[in-house]
Amino acid sequence: MDKGKATEETITRSLQNLDLRLKPSTPKSARNTTSTSTHRSSIFPFEKPKPPSLVSLCLGVVGKHFEDITEDLGDIAANFPADIKMAMAAIARRRKLLSDDVIISLADSSWEILDLSGSDVSDFGLSKVAEVCKFIQAVDISRCSKVTCLGVSELVKHCRSLEILRCGGCLRSDCTARRCLGILKPKLDDLEGESWEELDTMEIAHGAPSLRWLVWPKIDKDSLESLSTECPRIIVNPKPSPFSYRGVEVPREALAEVSLDDHIVKEIDPKTWAVSGFAVRATSASGLSPAELPLAEKFRLAFLERDTRLAPKRAKNARQHQRRAERDMIMTSTRIKALALASQASKSLQNRNW
Repeated sequence: MDKGKATEETITRSLQNLDLRLKPSTPKSARNTTSTSTHRSSIFPFEKPKPPSLVSLCLGVVGKHFEDITEDLGDIAANFPADIKMAMAAIARRRKLLSDDVIISLADSSWEILDLSGSDVSDFGLSKVAEVCKFIQAVDISRCSKVTCLGVSELVKHCRSLEILRCGGCLRSDCTARRCLGILKPKLDDLEGESWEELDTMEIAHGAPSLRWLVWPKIDKDSLESLSTECPRIIVNPKPSPFSYRGVEVPREALAEVSLDDHIVKEIDPKTWAVSGFAVRATSASGLSPAELPLAEKFRLAFLERDTRLAPKRAKNARQHQRRAERDMIMTSTRIKALALASQASKSLQNRNW
């Protein structure tokens, strides 16, 4: 009996010592969060990476052998969807295989971005693509040493929805960008208005009416001051920020550290373009500024620009001379005349027999 009472007293003291109150250092919400996360982790101990799609795998295989299909690319990609063409162009750019023929063969009228950075595309290729892709809103021509003012002028002429332009990155591209300032600034037919920024796109005569963001990492002081004074609507080198810039949110395509076509090839194995040792070339801060260009380099760049501008005219003249030479040869060669007369005679005989 005494032993039972002792046991009862022990249990009573143990219950009194129990602290059933919540500890103030552990709020209810924290406990709920912890319990919820523990419950989720018990259900999903780890998340498996998403496997690549069949299309991405196929593009990876095609990209590794891209140089083998460049000659017939126009026929191969004729019926491809627009996103597949853009992915192929992004792979070609990373493999240093993007040229005029390649980008012209892949150009699609529904494209809204065009990344040509570091490629061998010239004014001819850029002009042809601009004629096809008239709804482009963002273009990257940085480190394109073969693109001059002529190509930029054609781009602005055909792509009236262009909002983002990325340029510079090398001496030639910086020089081209500096010469294109007059092309990029909108010009008005009616000078009586208070501000061109309040006008509609159709009321602007020349220039890039929709251009809002200009990414030019090594812009010189004079060019920056000219744009800020004469065209304050164009924002140069915007910085990423959680807040809007001048009341407008900075788009992803206007950030210098982001490639325009990164999201297009995010599911493709990077080994696809590692075949040719692709690496993004960072802009060196120790390079010469446009104002420090040697005089000989300025003359050389001017000659290259003039030579590129006159190349189509020279090719046209060469074709005309070739046709004239062939016509003269036909008129003067007795043998060719005899063959032509014999051919006509045989045709007339066949017609009579019928």
